[in-house]
Amino acid sequence: MEFRHLGRSGLIISEIAYGNWITHGSQVEEDAAHACVHAALDAGITTYDTADVYAQGAAEEVLGRALKGQRRDGLEIFTKVYFPVGPGKNDRGLSRKHIATSIDNSLRRLQTDYVDLYQAHRYDYETPLEETMEAFADVVHSGKAMYIGVSEWKASQIRAAHALARELNIPLVSSQPQYSALWRVIEAEVVPTCEELGIGQIVWSPIAQGVLTGKYLPGQAPPAGSRATDPNSAFFIERLTQNNELLERVQRLKPIAEEAGLSMAQLAVAWVLQNSNVSAAIIGASRPEQVVDNVAAAGVKLPPEVLKAIDEVLDPVAERDPAKTESPNPRP
Repeated sequence: MEFRHLGRSGLIISEIAYGNWITHGSQVEEDAAHACVHAALDAGITTYDTADVYAQGAAEEVLGRALKGQRRDGLEIFTKVYFPVGPGKNDRGLSRKHIATSIDNSLRRLQTDYVDLYQAHRYDYETPLEETMEAFADVVHSGKAMYIGVSEWKASQIRAAHALARELNIPLVSSQPQYSALWRVIEAEVVPTCEELGIGQIVWSPIAQGVLTGKYLPGQAPPAGSRATDPNSAFFIERLTQNNELLERVQRLKPIAEEAGLSMAQLAVAWVLQNSNVSAAIIGASRPEQVVDNVAAAGVKLPPEVLKAIDEVLDPVAERDPAKTESPNPRP
């Protein structure tokens, strides 16, 4: 495993992080989830990302049980707040009330006294940004979180939050957007802004929900057991798996990966890690062998000719429109 600083902060994280969106608490049984976490630990992954909304809290609980007994100081545990976690009018958003309640609930589910990074899962247009940042300051100053981050925020929103964070003496150090060779939207505005401010990217879906593994073939039904056949996740990737031109182009990456001595998944993960503003790529897994395969992308340096070949294949289908700052998927 290789390690990087999270932005310009002093926090060092594994450049491949383990995330449990969709899988833990819903897609896979708990024994399988624990096996994946243990495979990640064995591979040297120290950074674990989750959210209170994943499986309505069950994902945090599963992760907490899976990490129980590990040396806490040797791990970086991240979670998020924003999406609805209950029926009440204040069970959502980034109000002081919801943040104060949510951090305590997340810590209880994760079985820890603090999280290393507490992230705003989306921007809250109904709550003043000042209120949100002051609530995050309370969380940090109380020792319940070490650092603050955001997920799927626009460049202008990140800049405004960073200015308030400096006034409040709290470290806003990360952005968690979707990023892959097929979804490059952050390159236009978010990455330059974050480079200026010292904020690092913790990117999700580096293999485009599995599409960049090449397992989805044009004109064919999705393979059994894939996310595209799971009713809990299929709608997230329909726009990709039903795009035959895109799937045809992805198949052309196979010889590029083979020439580089990489699997398709490793090529995709390595590609996002070539961006110097990326601090970590989040991988997910339903089987331990997927973790082992993805982790082999750590430390890989893709030569310019490989990056050029990937661009030549994917540029016609890669999304770059800066107007689409937020991912088309509801949540990572």
